[in-house]
Amino acid sequence: MRLTSFTDYGLRMLMRMASAPDRSFSAAEMAEEFGLSRNHLAKVMQTLARGGIIETRRGGGGGAVLARKAGEIRIGAVVRLLEEGQTLVECFALGGSDCTITGCCRLKARLRSAEAAFLADLDRSTLADIALPAPAAA
Repeated sequence: MRLTSFTDYGLRMLMRMASAPDRSFSAAEMAEEFGLSRNHLAKVMQTLARGGIIETRRGGGGGAVLARKAGEIRIGAVVRLLEEGQTLVECFALGGSDCTITGCCRLKARLRSAEAAFLADLDRSTLADIALPAPAAA
């Protein structure tokens, strides 16, 4: 399986946020830390906020914080949220595809099972399990 860069960036952001759960992070700060586009990370933050994973605050002292404790946030749920609308294969998309073997394909069920197993395995881990080490004090 291959996750989108959107999901990769979201997981990196959450891992960093989990390392310092008492502080807020701006998209600009995360972008600089990871060497990524601030605009792209802002979109990731919006999706995470919409999904209830983080809370965002505007203004001075604003930024994003985890909406719940890291130990309560399942990795599988994060991946489902960030990969929403992305299908493993074309025939999984709503409306199907133009595949000529749809009626007799034996692969589709196996791929669905593999995808479910992948997400179930991720559901066994929480954000606390994958948090980055806390940064050293300066």
